[in-house]
Amino acid sequence: MTVAVTGMGVVCSIGADVPSFTRALWKGRCGIQPVPDTDAGGAARRLAAVVRGFSFDGGVARRRLLPESIRRDALRAARRSPRSLQIDLVTALEAFEDARLYRSGIPADRVGLVVAGHNLTSDYAYDLQDKYQENPAYLPARFALHFMDTDHVGTLSQVLGIKGEGYTVGGASASGNVGIVNACRLVESDAVDACLVVGAMTDLSPMQRQGFAAIGAVAGAETDTPQQEQSRPFDEDHEGFVPGQGSACMVVESAESARRRGATVLAEIAGYDLKLDGNSLADPREEGEAKVMRNAIRQAGIEPKDISYVNAHATATPAGDEAELHALRRVLGASFSVPWVNSTKGLTGHCLCAAGVVEAVATIVQMRHGFVHPNVNLKRPIDDDCRFVGVRAEPAEIGYALSNSFGFGGFNTSIVLRRGDERGNGR
Repeated sequence: MTVAVTGMGVVCSIGADVPSFTRALWKGRCGIQPVPDTDAGGAARRLAAVVRGFSFDGGVARRRLLPESIRRDALRAARRSPRSLQIDLVTALEAFEDARLYRSGIPADRVGLVVAGHNLTSDYAYDLQDKYQENPAYLPARFALHFMDTDHVGTLSQVLGIKGEGYTVGGASASGNVGIVNACRLVESDAVDACLVVGAMTDLSPMQRQGFAAIGAVAGAETDTPQQEQSRPFDEDHEGFVPGQGSACMVVESAESARRRGATVLAEIAGYDLKLDGNSLADPREEGEAKVMRNAIRQAGIEPKDISYVNAHATATPAGDEAELHALRRVLGASFSVPWVNSTKGLTGHCLCAAGVVEAVATIVQMRHGFVHPNVNLKRPIDDDCRFVGVRAEPAEIGYALSNSFGFGGFNTSIVLRRGDERGNGR
């Protein structure tokens, strides 16, 4: 069964919605900046790509095509929710509006919801710790709901009137693609006609940030490099990832459902695969990464030579970047130098659990608008044979694209996207 993408939404460090995100990708705008390290009293600074200037009320108000009742319910349901959930709800509202699901006629129990991510509100709980120790009665009345990832499912389903299957899924940094795979399976099995998959924003606590730093995964140790340049996927000087805040949502739908209601098909998910390495550690495995790419291409019914663009996982960790390139060379063979290759993380930072959905949206945007975004900090590529995008965007005709996501604990995922029939209509 063909699975169509009929709606998208995004909020991240470089865009408050899909149109602004598209412009930022084309311009190569980087959202990575030094920010105060509040856990060190604000004196020290750390690198991050944070969402700035976010207004929940404003984000809801911008969805003018949605019925007033939905916008009103969004404000009532989430005005006191953690910021991460508010951002997720705003991206879901944009995708819901973009897909015109509010007037689709699809029964509520035929619409599903998959929230991709885990440990999503850790910083929210961490911030309450001191006040709780002073006075346990301080805890907000809804804390028992807010600290659970399922609060995202409950709130989004309430606001959008979703009554089909729904749940959370997790796969570390591969969570977004795990969510997309599960949403596709719900559609393909006829459990639902349409499904929202939300790559949920991971709100890291200081302890979690320190944990990543302790295993050498995070950039920022060097002092002689301009800080905005320290996220360097595929560069000889790569030193680790920069955490990014972000959320994205896609509406996936059966082709028959999309056709029946006259929905615009932004892209199609032509193939996918999800496999484990049997590995509890953070080290990437070339063989497992190659396997899921190969299987996703095979499921799409195409050959490796048909892939014209790869949105790489590429977090800028030396071991990760090199393993992914070796895996790509295995899979693409003689076509290794044909597809354009870039990493959205060089612009948005690593959006962690949301990364797969953020990058799927980025891939579809590039397919529809005929370009590939730059690798802004790529100065000394680690492979001279690979067709990396340079420091400026390039025009590109993308028929099929590969989007990879890999996660600590041996999670390997890859999806193949096929360009939709209509392009560049401003949505």
